[in-house]
Amino acid sequence: MKRYINTFAFMLLLALSACKVSKDIETLKPALPVAFRNAATADTTSIADIQWKNFFTDPTLQKLIDSAIANNYDMQIAVKNIESSQLMFKQVKWNYTPTVNLNITASTSRPSDNSLNGLSLSSFGVGTKHIEDYSANLGLSWEADIWGKIRNQSKAALATYLQTTEAKKAIQTNIVAGVSQGYYNLLMLDEQLIIAQKNVKLNDSTLRIIRLQFDAGQVTSLAVQQAEAQRQAATQLVPQFEQNITIQENALRILTGALPDRIERNNTLSNLQIADNLPSGLPSDIVSRRPDVKSAELALNISNAQVGIAKANMYPSLTITASGGVNSFKSSNWFNIPASLFGTVAGGLTQPLFNKKRLKTQYEVAKIDREKTVLQFRQLVLNAVGEVSNALVSIEKLKIQQTIAANRVTTLQQATGNANMLFRNGLATYLEVITAQGNVLQSELELVSIKREQLSAVSDLYRSLGGGWK
Repeated sequence: MKRYINTFAFMLLLALSACKVSKDIETLKPALPVAFRNAATADTTSIADIQWKNFFTDPTLQKLIDSAIANNYDMQIAVKNIESSQLMFKQVKWNYTPTVNLNITASTSRPSDNSLNGLSLSSFGVGTKHIEDYSANLGLSWEADIWGKIRNQSKAALATYLQTTEAKKAIQTNIVAGVSQGYYNLLMLDEQLIIAQKNVKLNDSTLRIIRLQFDAGQVTSLAVQQAEAQRQAATQLVPQFEQNITIQENALRILTGALPDRIERNNTLSNLQIADNLPSGLPSDIVSRRPDVKSAELALNISNAQVGIAKANMYPSLTITASGGVNSFKSSNWFNIPASLFGTVAGGLTQPLFNKKRLKTQYEVAKIDREKTVLQFRQLVLNAVGEVSNALVSIEKLKIQQTIAANRVTTLQQATGNANMLFRNGLATYLEVITAQGNVLQSELELVSIKREQLSAVSDLYRSLGGGWK
């Protein structure tokens, strides 16, 4: 009968260990459009599937990105986070095994002659006033995973580990986009500096002619002053662009984990080409491709596990303890086997009854946190779709702006040439020349800026689709 009882108890324990005290919330599929807004085609392929080295083909840019991925401190911290979470995940697996401690103790005490122990020593005629005790034993403690607490701890640790890997991918994606956009900004500043320097020379030529006319009495000093002010305005842009170039170079160097210094480059902004067809793929792919969205999805697994742990804390816990070793009141007989051997086995069932409602509150808070995680996931997916749509419309509209700005530059360059020629022949005033030169300067700077915005929008589209970590 005793054997049947033990077998039944063991099978009951196994059945209880398979119980789940809480029900997980499955990751709900967010409402997504069939295609991104402003997408040119409904192609299922996406530029995010392209490795970043094949997407960014400029050699200098590739070198900068390589250096940033290898040396950026945020990336190095992300790697350390992965190593730390991996160790924690491996540690949780040991929660299924019992805890074993080795205890070695030796003690001596002198009881009072009027105490029970003191009188006992006198009555038995031990011949000593001291009580000695020597013990060496192994203590074992094991908690049965009846309600899935340890299973949920392992589940949370695994999701946390996977989150750190997704965090590393997200950091790399942002680094690739950040370095490329910084590089494009640097090339834009290079061209703007050249435009400003060229405009200064043009203003110098105009000012020289106006001074000759002033000496000949053909114009007043007002013409000279206005031409001089126009030249100073153009000249002021040169140190401004030089300052911005140095700051951008320093920012890129720091992003690559290097000290501030000059960045050698052999390309120009005008030489960089923008592809006409940039497929964005399907919105549903964002959930599995974007690291930050995937991390938010893993956060739901962690929240489910936390709810399970909080719920299990409210149920009884079964703990089995055992201890065995050698014990003696004389050191000479300490390891006299088998006389000194002893052993104990105990099982305890602990049910929380009154703890100021802490466990119930923890469980309710865990459920609320899980609901917040679901909402955060949905919001993140919504933001991701919006980022893609914003990048697509930026690429589309900037292309139109670039065409208009290029035509405007051509028109104003022709107008400036005509104004200079008419001015030399006395058919145009100095104000018309100054106005034409100012307009062409601003239009050329604006055209370069639009080109940089186009390239940045392409880089942002690549990032928002989840590209850059491959």
